[in-house]
Formats: sequence, structure tokens, C-alpha cells
Amino acid sequence: MAAGDSCNRLGDSFNRLDDDDYPAYTMGRAADMLGVTQGFLRAIGETRLITPLRSEGGHRRYSRYQLRIAARARELVDQGTPIEAACRIIILEDQLEEAQRINAEHRRAVDPLRNVARRADS
Repeated sequence: MAAGDSCNRLGDSFNRLDDDDYPAYTMGRAADMLGVTQGFLRAIGETRLITPLRSEGGHRRYSRYQLRIAARARELVDQGTPIEAACRIIILEDQLEEAQRINAEHRRAVDPLRNVARRADS
């Protein structure tokens, strides 16, 4: 292996540090970071709130994005919400946010057309 090959792979690894979707965290590390049990992470995986990727050895790996979702689930559970309900709430919140984003895009596309129509009516 040439020295340049090693540097290129190292550069790729550093680029992944900024990738919210890169599955960088093992289940144990993720649980420690969130202050939850590994069983909690398995449970939110069973509800399909998050689906961790698997390493070549079959171990669960979590991304920063998934950890943020898991942290939100933990907040709700800590407030007394059953885990299944917490996961459903988060899924609905995400769907609402996406619908609002789509609506805003449609409004931006339609507003110029409305202005043209108003000028034509004047």
C-alpha cells in the first residue's frame, strides 16, 4: 500500500465525521451517550423509530441523526410517555414537519403566479 492510499483513506474518515447519517456509534457507546440502556435502543428499533445499520459482524451502528431521535424518545419516556406512544409521537412530528416543508415549497411556487394573475386582472 502506498503512503498516498493511507492518507486518502484517512481523509475519507475525517469527511465522515461531519456526516450526520454515518453510523459511527456502537450500541454500547450510543447507550452511554444517551444515558439509556441497550434494551431501550432495541425497543425503539423494534417500533421502527430508528433502524440502525449493521456492521460486517452484524452489530448495530447508530448515526448522530439517529441518536438525536433516540434522545427525543428518551425525553418523552422520562416524562412518563409509554415507549410505543413516544415513538409514534416522534413519527407524527416528523411527518408534520415534512408536510409543512412541502406546503411552504408549494406556497413559494404559487405566490409568483398569484402576483402575475393579480397584475393581469388590474
